[in-house]
Amino acid sequence: FTAVALDNAIKTNQTEIEGNHAGSIIGFSTHKGEQIHARVASSFISFEQAELNLQELGDGDFDRLTEEGKNRWNEILSKIEIEDNDIDNLRTFYSCLYRSVLFPRAFYEINAEGETIHYSPYNGQVLPGYLFTDTGFWDTFRSLFPLLNLIYPSMNEKMQEGLVNAYKESGFLPEWASPGHRDCMVGNNSASVVADAYIKGLQGYDIELLWEALKHGANNHLKGTASGRVAFEAYNRLGYVPNNIGVGQNVARTLEYAYDDWCIMRLAQQLNRPQEEIDLYRERSKNYRFVFDKENNLMRGKNEDGTFQSPFSPYKWGDAFTEGNSWHYTWSVFHDVQGLIDLMGGKENFVSMLDSVFVVPPIYDDSYYGQCIHEIKEMQIMNMGNYAHGNQPIQHMIYLYNYAGQPWKAQYWLREVMDKLYTPYPDGYCGDEDNGQTSAWYIFSALGFYPVCPGQPEYVLGAPLFQKVTLNLPNNKVFVIDARNNNDKNLYIDSAKLNGKKFTRNYLTHDEISSGGELSLKMNAKPNMKRGVRPEDFPYSYSVYKP
Repeated sequence: FTAVALDNAIKTNQTEIEGNHAGSIIGFSTHKGEQIHARVASSFISFEQAELNLQELGDGDFDRLTEEGKNRWNEILSKIEIEDNDIDNLRTFYSCLYRSVLFPRAFYEINAEGETIHYSPYNGQVLPGYLFTDTGFWDTFRSLFPLLNLIYPSMNEKMQEGLVNAYKESGFLPEWASPGHRDCMVGNNSASVVADAYIKGLQGYDIELLWEALKHGANNHLKGTASGRVAFEAYNRLGYVPNNIGVGQNVARTLEYAYDDWCIMRLAQQLNRPQEEIDLYRERSKNYRFVFDKENNLMRGKNEDGTFQSPFSPYKWGDAFTEGNSWHYTWSVFHDVQGLIDLMGGKENFVSMLDSVFVVPPIYDDSYYGQCIHEIKEMQIMNMGNYAHGNQPIQHMIYLYNYAGQPWKAQYWLREVMDKLYTPYPDGYCGDEDNGQTSAWYIFSALGFYPVCPGQPEYVLGAPLFQKVTLNLPNNKVFVIDARNNNDKNLYIDSAKLNGKKFTRNYLTHDEISSGGELSLKMNAKPNMKRGVRPEDFPYSYSVYKP
């Protein structure tokens, strides 16, 4: 029998239906042991295209298709080869890698002439070229897209072309595509996604048009969506989004806009744009300072008249922040960590504030939401103070110990998070997957380095989880991370060599990895408090490119 569903009503013996919410049900009358083998294909374009897509299955032999799928997944996942004695670590790692590469989803098809085409959710037309959907840049700019840029750059080149098409068809880059523009989350992090890809060498798409798209999105807003910038007029006028103009999550927006302006500035430098354009976005990138409260050493909502929001509780979730509180968002200054250190009064105070995130109890104020949302509950269950790893804004925070000359603290806490919050079991995931971001954090962290500031081609060292890792990179390049004596006790980096030479820095550059080579790490059960404490050992971009 066949049936269709429309607006929660089931109608039988029908094969076609139209509506905003439609579905179909197909049933088979079978006897015990009988197998049903159905071949199914769909298309966003036409019935004819769906039939063409069905031909991709060939004869439809189930076992053959299963084997082909297995081989394809092995090809993708074997870009990173892990050698380790702990099978649970391997299961967790490859499960996370699998989830990372599920996003963004392809939203294009191949026509009868072998051409790439797509249905545009932006203007309803069928047009040439790539398009992707089901991704939220608020999450994925942090480590999912940097992972693609390093391991799967050819795929992200197609995604960048998809962004070109989205801008052509709608006039904006989608901050959250589902399938087109959607009003979800905050920020203008398409700037990060575009800048990081180009700066790390991706090419073959119209970067000039994307440059225009970034400038347009930074100074406009597509009403009813998250695309562009909400309250861009106030931000451009005051340097921050005020707390009292009816725009929520205002500190979160301010911090992300400032970082996004830095990304636009970096792309402007790469494209040799006029100095006045570079200087404009350089100045805007400093705007995070406007919402820093020196009295509490935390980020805080600010009113239009320049006074801080009162009363203030660093434990209050939401309101000025996005699914988090001031303890989480204070660290959202990816592009100028030294500037944040200076605001806090120096490295000693900075480290003390980092320590406090884990020391203060997991208490919270949920009055903005009126209930304990799942991100809060996950923080409580983790029981790591106010460190809420299940929500993205704080996920880079542990790596900031490196900037203050205490990388061993980063190594300790990273191993704690990897061991306790990620497991191969059904309950072994610490929060939302969020389009692959939370898994991508684990991938980088388990490898031993992390892109704290996308848009700058550097990866800050952490605490590698495995004894040996081989990255099979494009152009037949291979990069190996060798930590033979790594185990659950030897979690600290005692010394390092890069391509056989003594290596003291606590970061790697993108070129050092993508060119191939070997990073040899000697691990120890005790931290080496002499390693990584000199200014020249710090990630250099924050002195060279500091706004």
